[in-house]
Amino acid sequence: MPSTEQALWFVLGGDHLVLLDEQGRIPQGPQTCLPARLQHAAFERFDEWDGLPCLLLDLGPGTDTDATTPLRQLMVAGDEEGFRLAGRAWQLATFRRTHRFCGECGAPMTPKSEEWAQGCRHGHVVYPRISPCIIVAVRKGPAILLAAHRRHYQAEDPMYTVLAGFVEAGENLEQCVAREVFEESGIRVRNVRYVASQPWPFPHSLMMGFTADYESGEIKVQDDELVAAGFFEADRLPRLPPQGTIARRLIELTLSETR
Repeated sequence: MPSTEQALWFVLGGDHLVLLDEQGRIPQGPQTCLPARLQHAAFERFDEWDGLPCLLLDLGPGTDTDATTPLRQLMVAGDEEGFRLAGRAWQLATFRRTHRFCGECGAPMTPKSEEWAQGCRHGHVVYPRISPCIIVAVRKGPAILLAAHRRHYQAEDPMYTVLAGFVEAGENLEQCVAREVFEESGIRVRNVRYVASQPWPFPHSLMMGFTADYESGEIKVQDDELVAAGFFEADRLPRLPPQGTIARRLIELTLSETR
């Protein structure tokens, strides 16, 4: 495309890092709005937003990270569309990084020309991986079940969120909800209800959000997943996930239903 054409420029590198402009947003404008070293780089088109092409360049895992920012910053800043598009870009980049060789024959794979896919010389074609996950807010009277997860635990000001987990082979979504809640907290649930979904590019999940009602059981946390868990009422909440996440949406929905 001409270097003067207006576009949104998604420059990725390292581990879920993205180049942002001085306003903390995805760079927008002609390619000359980018740092000099990127003004002649070859980008790929992967989407369109508000009439502008979305163009992608992955600098690779070993790139200099001084000029880039964690992808989550877009979400924290409230830029939901920027986070969605950058998340899509990251899922596509992750796909390319992890499918350099064919899983069937071991031959090198190259991008297909007319679709976002990788193919080998023997004709085996693969598409971006999507991992289905559930995320669920459990209500018990006026309280909601929240947990501090071990993978992002901070002792001084821990963030508490709802429970989540990957769908297993041969399992429907409602079964996954019941299993994950019981495995992680020892709680049995009923009245499982679908709410909404959100792509989650860490690295390639599709989060499907549910609410459910407490049925029975006492909290017993799964030590390798959770640090702590408990039922919290609206006036005594711990630190919650940021706005823009489906976790926060489920929490607010559940608490509004308890009033």
